[in-house]
Amino acid sequence: MDAVIQFLPRILDGFLTTLSLLGIAGVSAFVLGVVVAAMRISPIAPLRAFATAYTELVRNTPLTLVLFGCAFVLPYLGLSPGFYPLAAIGLSLYTSPFVAEAIRSGVNGVPVGQAEAARSIGLGFGQTLGSIVLPQAVRMVVPPLINVFIALTKNTSVAGAFFVGELFAAARFAINQRGDEVIALLIAVAMLYLIVTVPLGILASAVEKRVAVLR
Repeated sequence: MDAVIQFLPRILDGFLTTLSLLGIAGVSAFVLGVVVAAMRISPIAPLRAFATAYTELVRNTPLTLVLFGCAFVLPYLGLSPGFYPLAAIGLSLYTSPFVAEAIRSGVNGVPVGQAEAARSIGLGFGQTLGSIVLPQAVRMVVPPLINVFIALTKNTSVAGAFFVGELFAAARFAINQRGDEVIALLIAVAMLYLIVTVPLGILASAVEKRVAVLR
């Protein structure tokens, strides 16, 4: 356990980096996912086609390849703010299709009559979606969205391969320095991941039960 104490400041710093990546990428992916979901159910065919192509392309591309493209291709296009922002962009892009599909599944669960009633009183697509459909869909999409963010928490570990000092990168550094304490270091890192993922899982289960009661 002395290795854990020795490298605790570095591990905690990596944990904070992981949390910040989770926060930035989570918010960005949610906003982008809402936009993509709206485009997928839009009455405008080109928007639906673009959103469908984007969703299928990104979610079927390995995360490592997405981050590689952000870290090494975007700088050639003139976008080079640093590896941390590029990693956040890559995680946001990769996660957004999963957010979009979760939201779209909730929207599809709202009875069609709700949208038809809104249109019959003169509401447009945006008004119907924002005022009628999405508020009803929110209760159904919260559990799958939380599961997406749990996956995002673990996916932040891939950013360590692209020069971002997140939690797993800190653990790898510590293990390279103290190979005799591998198990203790891995247990410590796993516990820090669990601090984030377990409460999210409990929240997802609680919301799912609440939604079942409301139904």
